[in-house]
Parts: sequence; C-alpha cells; structure tokens
Amino acid sequence: MARGAAAIFAFVAALAIAIPAVADCNDSAKPGVDWRRCRMDQRDLNGAALAGALLREASFLRADLSRADLTRAEAFRGKFISARLAGAQLKGARLAETDFTRADLAGADLSEADLCRARFFHASLKGANLSDAQIAGADFNGADLSGAVWTDGKTVCAEGSLGQCN
Repeated sequence: MARGAAAIFAFVAALAIAIPAVADCNDSAKPGVDWRRCRMDQRDLNGAALAGALLREASFLRADLSRADLTRAEAFRGKFISARLAGAQLKGARLAETDFTRADLAGADLSEADLCRARFFHASLKGANLSDAQIAGADFNGADLSGAVWTDGKTVCAEGSLGQCN
C-alpha cells in the first residue's frame, strides 16, 4: 500500500509542476504581475509599475495607463481599445496582434516593441517613439503619427501624418 501511495503522490506532484500557474486578476499592480486573460476595463492604472507583466489576451478597454511602466510586458492579443497610454513606457514590450483602436499613445515609448499585426485604428501616436519597433502587418489606418519617431530611429513624422509616416 505504501508503494501505491508513493506513486499517487509522485503523480500529483508531477501534475502540480506541469500545470502553469493561473493568473490572479485581483492581484495589485506590480512588476511581473500575471494578469493573463484578465478584464481590467476602465481601471485607473495611471503611473502603475507593470514592467515585465504578463498581460496576454487581457482587456484594458477605456483604462487609464498614462505614464505606466510596461517595459518588456507581454501583452500578445491584448485589448487596449480607447485606453489612455499617454507617456507610457512600452520599450521592448511584446504587443503582437494587440488592439489599440482609438487609444491615446501620445508620447509613449514603443521602442524595440513587437507590434507585428497590432491594430492602431484611429489611435493617437503623436510624439511616440517607435525606434527599432517591429511593425510588420501593423494597421495604422487613421492613426495620428504627427511628431512620432519612426522605426528607423531618425525620421520624425510630419505634422498631419495620418495612417503613415510622412
């Protein structure tokens, strides 16, 4: 019987190691927080320290993340629709397929970010830094890029640049 109990214990221990931790959507904002698939809609996260946060498929509709530190955050397929991210730090963040429709990213640092297939439909990127960002397949339709530093790190988009950097 002891041998059977040991086998069951070993099996349960192996399952505990193999099953990834579940996000706790009630955790407070902090670096590295795990908010995967959480709904954080309309939250006031102004100036929040969220560097390295796991935000995969999380929703931040109409949330205020102005001046938040999201450096190296992982937000693949996140939803930041109509969110305020003015002055936010998103350097090196993984934001592929993320939706920033109508978001305010004025003055945000998106340098070195993965923005592949991200959606910036009618978003404000005025004065944003896109140096070395990956933008393959990104949709900037109607986005205001006035004064943004483009991906080459040298070009500053002209005033009135809508949908493309002129």
